[in-house]
Amino acid sequence: MPFPPLPYRYRPLPKRPPLRWPRGARVALWVIPNIEHFPVDELIGRLGPQVPNVPGFAEREYGVRVGVWRIAEVLRKHRIRATVALNSEVCDVYPEIIAAGVEWGWEFMGHGEANTRRLVDMAPSEETRVVERVTSRIAEATGTRPSGWLSPGLSESFQTLDLLAANGYQYVADWVNDDQPYNIEIGGQRLISVPYTMEANDIPAYERRFLTPDGFEALIGRQFDVLYREGETSGRVMAIALHPYLTGMPHRIDALDRALAYILAHDAVWATTGGQIAAWYAQQGQE
Repeated sequence: MPFPPLPYRYRPLPKRPPLRWPRGARVALWVIPNIEHFPVDELIGRLGPQVPNVPGFAEREYGVRVGVWRIAEVLRKHRIRATVALNSEVCDVYPEIIAAGVEWGWEFMGHGEANTRRLVDMAPSEETRVVERVTSRIAEATGTRPSGWLSPGLSESFQTLDLLAANGYQYVADWVNDDQPYNIEIGGQRLISVPYTMEANDIPAYERRFLTPDGFEALIGRQFDVLYREGETSGRVMAIALHPYLTGMPHRIDALDRALAYILAHDAVWATTGGQIAAWYAQQGQE
């Protein structure tokens, strides 16, 4: 049954108690590489009905063969610990990425099994099994049970939040409707919504708005400037969402490098992970 009407309270941001980040930071920055699997024998989103779709598949596999390693180099340069939105099938198909991410201390959150499959398209029993399989496979491959979840395509069913709570998740990033975390009450349990982004996100930027790399860099900078200014009175969250087949291209990677350098040149920035944001927010005891 649909949840009636929504699983969280409407609380206008100006009416909330001030949110304080560690060490007086104004902005909590988290960077989310989406590391995904697109099986060659399945339909790839809106790219047409043909299977195999060699151009569509190859474009995306460039990200795991080349692009993710470029992004990792930039993040390590800036000492940013990634929060990876991980399709669990990556653990089996591209295990070298998992091994490297574990070595670098990356955080991994559940992101379905493969990015060709949306939760909202599944029968309830299959979605239940998928969430369980994703959780156990990531825990097995990384040594840490995931505490956060981003649905493939941000596409939830009406039971997704219940399944996440039942599987021990602490936070979910699908609800891109705020600049601060907030509590989700579901089935007598609590999840924390950690702000993800469809704005400082390379898929809408490059594939829908046709921005240049300079344009995406400028978007990130302007997004940060406003959040940093507003964060003086109450902390904000800034997410940067990346897809290795896009940002990992040679002509785009330096835009990410410059954008991160600009953000981190400011003193009151907490470069962190989704799990750390959720844990800190939970400690504040906000309703």
